[in-house]
Parts: sequence; structure tokens; C-alpha cells
Amino acid sequence: MAWQVLKIPADHQTADRLSDALMELGALSVSIEDAHAGTTAEQAIFGEPGMAQETWHDSLLSALFPEAIDLAPIVQQAAHELGLALPTFHIEALPEQDWVRLTQAQFDPIRISQRLWIVPSWHTGPDPQAIILVLDPGLAFGTGSHPTTRLCLQWLDKNVRGGESVLDYGCGSGILAIAAKKLGAGEVAGVDIDAQAVKSAADNAARNTTAARFYLPDGLPQAQYAVVIANILSNPLKVLAPMLAARVRPHGQIVLSGILAEQAEEMRALYGEWFAMHPAIRDEGWACLTGEKR
Repeated sequence: MAWQVLKIPADHQTADRLSDALMELGALSVSIEDAHAGTTAEQAIFGEPGMAQETWHDSLLSALFPEAIDLAPIVQQAAHELGLALPTFHIEALPEQDWVRLTQAQFDPIRISQRLWIVPSWHTGPDPQAIILVLDPGLAFGTGSHPTTRLCLQWLDKNVRGGESVLDYGCGSGILAIAAKKLGAGEVAGVDIDAQAVKSAADNAARNTTAARFYLPDGLPQAQYAVVIANILSNPLKVLAPMLAARVRPHGQIVLSGILAEQAEEMRALYGEWFAMHPAIRDEGWACLTGEKR
């Protein structure tokens, strides 16, 4: 089946309402993007848990519909229901494609270090001697392509000696816990507040034949670990600092990522209450902090 994409410009006051109206009128999906993306007027927006999310002043809605539907009446009805003037719009044809193959083609193996690779299940590992993490893009965060994940994986590759207990706090896809286990760690646990992430992580561990265990926060056993690694965001890392510190055994290691480079020194000072912190490691505007518990 072929498809068509309805493109409608909208301002920050109407974009979400218009998106909802189009979904109710039969759109299969609606995305909202910066109308000025790729130009000097592009607007960057960021958000973290507990912070208000900004929206673009000028947005562009892209709504997907089957090819046979007449879209002009749909636009007219959506505008009428919202009490808006009839917006300008245009329609682009979207021919039928092998979407699975097209999506898979966007994800190639990722080399993390000399010996560590992340490989989607539809690829063959590029080096038979390498340590391979089989991981497909999915619902949970963490496929290894982001600098924060890469920094943590590189730290694990350099510092896991064998037999250490490891806690991955905010495990997402489970990639860090799985990597730690494959690199020789002993007991490995992961925890996440999202039940879907916990399930995804467990499924990924099974696919990689690793014995890491994953929990929601209330189910995590009371224990201390030789290594606690948390690749989340700066606000949660601030709030969780006392708890994460308590989870590290004396002389154990803390690894923190998901931190913007300009936030690194503030975070380093905060965790310095419990740890001898090392200088930040930076990659593409992000930072990874590590330290040894006193």
C-alpha cells in the first residue's frame, strides 16, 4: 500500500491540539518538528525530568494517511473543530517500501573499543575475536550510539578486571549491565523505574546469554556493589546522590554519565562528599565522571 503525508505549519499554541485532531480524524501517525530545522533559525529545545519542556515557536506537522483518503476535507474539519482559520497545507506522496529492511539499514555495528562491538541481530559480528553485544534498537534507551553510553562502555572495557559486582542504575536497554557481564564482572544487577525497560533489558540479556538480573526500584535487593554505574541525567543524579553513594562498597567505584559538559564540575563537587572524584572525560559535549569511595 502507498501512503501520503499531510504537511501543515502550526504555531506553538496550536501544534499539539492540531496533532490530536488529525489523529482523531484517521491519521496513522503525526510528528511535530521545528519548521526551521536545518536553517540558522533552528531552535534547540531540551528537557529533563522535573523541568518544563519547551516547544518550537513555529512547528511543522507531518501526518501519515493512506493514499486513497481525500485530505482537504480532513484539514477543513480539524480547523473547524478547533476554531481555527483554514491552514495552508501540502501533500507528499510516500511510495510503498520495505520498511523493515529500510529501518535495519540505518543501524550498522558500532565499534566501542578495540575489542568491544555493538551489533544488531541482523548483522554478523565484524570481528570473530571481539566481544559482541547483540542489541537491536527498541523501546528502551541505550543502543550505544549516544556519547553518554559510549563513555560508560569504554570505562567498563578499561576497568572491569573480573569478578566485580556491578549495579547499572537506570539500565534502559540493559546494555551497560550486559557489557559488564561479558567483560568478566561477577554479580550484575540493573534497575529502572520503567517496567518496559526492565523487560527489555531482561530480554536483551537472554539474547546475549548473560546472567544479569533486572529490577524495578522496590525489588532491588539491599546490597553494596564494587561498581555502580548510572547513565541518566543531571537532575536525577543530584537527587539520587546519597542513595547511589550508599550502594557503593568502601573503595568501590562510581561511574556517572548523562551529564552535559558544563554540568560536570558541579556534579563532581556534589559527589565529592563521598568519593575521590577524577577529572571528567568528555565526548561531543557530554561528560562521564568517575570516583573511588572513601
